[in-house]
Amino acid sequence: MKPTLPDWFPVLRWARGYGRGGELSADLTAAAVVTLLLIPQSLAYALLAGLPAVTGLYASMLPLVVYALMGTSPVLAAGPAALRSIMSLAAVGAVASVGSADFIAASLLLAAMVGGLLLLMGALRMGFIAGFLSAPVLSGFVTASGLLIVMSQLPHLLGVPLRGSNLGVFVQSLWQQAGALHPLTLGVGLAAMLALWAAKRWLQAALLRLGLPPGGADLVAKAAPLLIIVIAIGLTQALGWHGQGLAVVGSVPGGLPPFTLGAVFGVAPATLQALLLPALLIAMLTFVEQISIAQAFAAKRRERVDSDAEMRAMGAANLAAGLTGGHAVGASFSRSAVLHGGGARTPAAGLLTALLLGTVALFFTPWLYHLPLAVLAATILMALGSLLDFGSFARTWRYSRADFAAQALTFGVTLGVDLVSGLTVGVIASLTLYIWRSSRPHIAVVGNVPGTEHYRNVLRHEVITHPHILSLRVDENLFFANTRFLEDRVNAEVTGRPELRHVVLQCTAVNTIDTSALESLLGINQHLKDAGVQLHLSEVKGPVMDRLQRSDLLQKLTGQVFMTHHQAVAALAEAPADRSA
Repeated sequence: MKPTLPDWFPVLRWARGYGRGGELSADLTAAAVVTLLLIPQSLAYALLAGLPAVTGLYASMLPLVVYALMGTSPVLAAGPAALRSIMSLAAVGAVASVGSADFIAASLLLAAMVGGLLLLMGALRMGFIAGFLSAPVLSGFVTASGLLIVMSQLPHLLGVPLRGSNLGVFVQSLWQQAGALHPLTLGVGLAAMLALWAAKRWLQAALLRLGLPPGGADLVAKAAPLLIIVIAIGLTQALGWHGQGLAVVGSVPGGLPPFTLGAVFGVAPATLQALLLPALLIAMLTFVEQISIAQAFAAKRRERVDSDAEMRAMGAANLAAGLTGGHAVGASFSRSAVLHGGGARTPAAGLLTALLLGTVALFFTPWLYHLPLAVLAATILMALGSLLDFGSFARTWRYSRADFAAQALTFGVTLGVDLVSGLTVGVIASLTLYIWRSSRPHIAVVGNVPGTEHYRNVLRHEVITHPHILSLRVDENLFFANTRFLEDRVNAEVTGRPELRHVVLQCTAVNTIDTSALESLLGINQHLKDAGVQLHLSEVKGPVMDRLQRSDLLQKLTGQVFMTHHQAVAALAEAPADRSA
């Protein structure tokens, strides 16, 4: 069905009667809380992407507005996030020097390209492309990315210049610079990390014990990162730490986001070509993460999200980011959880968040001059808990060695080479595993469970079989990659059984039969006919039968097509075929 205007802009639905049921106050409260969290995060993630801190604020305004107009989740928080920031740095750092004007322009272009690809895929209903990233591969990539984020922030935390986009070069650089640590920077960074950890662990409970109402205690606890930043700014300015070598953010331009159309389209065509693959990978990863978060909260709230609309909304948000001085954006689980916990009722919470951030950008950016980079690094490092999942490696190893190999390969390439190569290898590994498994489908010889019409694997159950009937259950779709395997298995089962008269393929799990598999079935039918054995099919699904009726297989089939496998065995057990069939 062709999408309608409200499908593209769900705001046309939820905005009707907005505010009559108390939505405005609920959304404003949630927006105020998430703004307190987003201010330090947006600044930190911009620096993580190798960009001026103000670009984080830019990436948190118009993209939020656009997502609110086009998204279907009332609590999904769009904006900067650690994973996209480090991927942006890796992709753009390969074509331009970090900090240069070309680097900034290429970062904006990358965001616009991610947005364009997501919009295109959403318009074409290509949400299935997210399935190319298996869970183990995604876990290996995200965990390695988390370690790379740690590596990228250690220079700000230690106060030494470290280099290296992969583990080997970084360790060598760290060894060489070990004696150049800046004690003040390290002290400020560690103090900020300790304060953030303590606030997350104990602050809310301590405030409750002091008699603060639960709502107030929760608000102060969520605002703790911003409060720590304010304290760090005050101490740095009062004690003159900047003059003692402590690196600070410096001047942050005030005002609303500028339109950067000229900068985006002024990038050289060669840069555009070099960023195409990274943009596609970031788009895929953004959608996988986004739809997972949106569906998780939709299940809790008993709501529904439209995956194609979500893809279009995040695409438009990224395009807006690229055209207004921001970097690539996506969904944030932590901020979405805050919106959900804060009682957000509609996507208008995102509009209100953008409005509050606009106020900060207009009037409060001069206060950010003395913000220590070490404190922003601490903010990023303390938010990495959800990315570093080393336990998944042990779980995958216990369950599937093949999945573990793909996970470990993705992790190793991401950490040892670079992010783009790691994710590319991960996608290839996912597809390779899928094709390998599908090319070797599970095919079981089945027999009747006594007293029932059920048929189960003869190697696992006590079942009844007939010497002149071979029942094979195919547990996979039949397509070009597994036709040879099916032929070999049928031949192996038939060989050495002179009493055999019938082969019945139970097609319960077969959803598709492609042209190559159709030719294979015709070949199997002919070979069995030459051996005096009839080929039958059972439990063929309706859509599969519809396609088979457009072929000549049913006319050439030496046996019959049965509604159920039990009907097939019952009929053939009573009247075995003539050997000359």
